[in-house]
Amino acid sequence: MANNDRTLDEKLPYTPSPTETAFSGHVAIPMPEDPDSPPAASQKKSWLARRAETMFAGKETFNLNDTIVQDLDSCPEGYPQLAAFQASDDSFSQYRGFGYLHSRILLALQAEITVLEGDLKAIDEYDWQEDGRQDYLKSRAKDLADVEEGGYEGSRPELLNKLRNKLIEYDDMLIRARDLGAFQRPSKRDYHSLRSWYYSNAPLLDSEADCIKHKEDIVTLRQGREWAGFDGLIETSLRKIDCKLVRFLFCNSELRRKTIDENAHYYSAARIETFVALLITCVIFILLVLPVVAMYELTCNSSRDATFDAVGVLIVFTLLFSAAMSLLTKARRHELFAASSAYCAVLVVFISNFNNVGQVSASHR
Repeated sequence: MANNDRTLDEKLPYTPSPTETAFSGHVAIPMPEDPDSPPAASQKKSWLARRAETMFAGKETFNLNDTIVQDLDSCPEGYPQLAAFQASDDSFSQYRGFGYLHSRILLALQAEITVLEGDLKAIDEYDWQEDGRQDYLKSRAKDLADVEEGGYEGSRPELLNKLRNKLIEYDDMLIRARDLGAFQRPSKRDYHSLRSWYYSNAPLLDSEADCIKHKEDIVTLRQGREWAGFDGLIETSLRKIDCKLVRFLFCNSELRRKTIDENAHYYSAARIETFVALLITCVIFILLVLPVVAMYELTCNSSRDATFDAVGVLIVFTLLFSAAMSLLTKARRHELFAASSAYCAVLVVFISNFNNVGQVSASHR
């Protein structure tokens, strides 16, 4: 019977519940919970709560604004710090173009090609004037066969091969020189900023720092913006009135972390362009509204003198509009002419309409 009971127990083992404890002697041993069974608290959570936990899991450790900024002060002095400074802003990306050396190399290649051209011309004239050699000018196959049979140097095929290699080298150099000539020169403000940093920090030895003194040979990688001249004036003004408020409005967190040097000023180009756009919008609004109001007041009198005064106002504001377009934008001549003509035409339409209104009101009186 005992054997039967043990056999029955082995077939049907007893599994304690998670809350039960097994006893061994007089010591209570807690039984581990089943890892496959979900906790009781999570079973009571709603589907929306579990979905929210899944969506926002790990959000506390993710920061979108956590960026790495090249700190100028942590760079070793010398070329590392100079490279970090010139890469910190587009206005400081100024390098020598070596225009003189490009010209020397182009002239040397040009002279070599000219000599080869003269040799080719001499061979052609010799074959043309020598009896029985005219066919070598008419057939490349015979020309090559003559070289293989004669085995002499300075033949036409060999000369043409040299010319081809030289022309490829010359054309490549010529195209590169043209592309280099398309680079813009740095503005006076940007060049002086870089020279001032050189003078204050002295990153290189005097013998290697002379490269920055070749002002006529310096090119910039900075692309011209639409209102580059006016933007430069705004940047210069911000540097003169630099304060905490200016840095807060025109600097982002990355620019503030670049350096602790008070003489180095970094401003966000996007914020400056937004500020310039706002200023130009205000100027255009004033130039459109003020002449209309002034001409309306003048033409309400419906007198001859008032009409001439309105024409004078039209001329003055048209000149102001043209000056604003020329100074605040980089408009071309035909664009400036078209915009000024359109502006003048709009004011003429207002004058004619106001004169009609003045005449109608005078007739009713």
